[in-house]
Amino acid sequence: MSTFPYKLHPNDVKELISPMGYCYASDMITIDGHKVGFMYREPREEDDDSGWRFYSGLETDEYVEDEHHFMMFDLNYLANLDPAIIPYLKAKKGAEYERVEGTDKFSLVDASF
Repeated sequence: MSTFPYKLHPNDVKELISPMGYCYASDMITIDGHKVGFMYREPREEDDDSGWRFYSGLETDEYVEDEHHFMMFDLNYLANLDPAIIPYLKAKKGAEYERVEGTDKFSLVDASF
C-alpha cells in the first residue's frame, strides 16, 4: 500500500493548461478529494505564484488557521483534480468564485480589481 497522501500522483497529471505558476490548495481538495468549492486570486507573493487559492468550502475557521492544511501546487495539478476551474483561471487578481452547487460552474462572488 502506498503512503503517498495526495489524491493524484504526479505521474498521472496531464498538461491541461499552459504553465501559470503555483497556487495554494486545501488538503480537503488535494488529499481528501473534494472538488473546489471556493477560489480566489490575490496579488502574487513572488514571480512563480499564480495568486490562486483553492478551498473545498468545507474548511472550518480552525482548519484554515492551521497552515499545515495547505500546500503549494502547480496550478496544472489543481486543474487535473478539478477541470471545472480551467475557464476561470485567467481572471484578474481580486476575483472570487464560488461553485454553483451540483454543477461544474462557478459564480463570481467578488471582483475587487
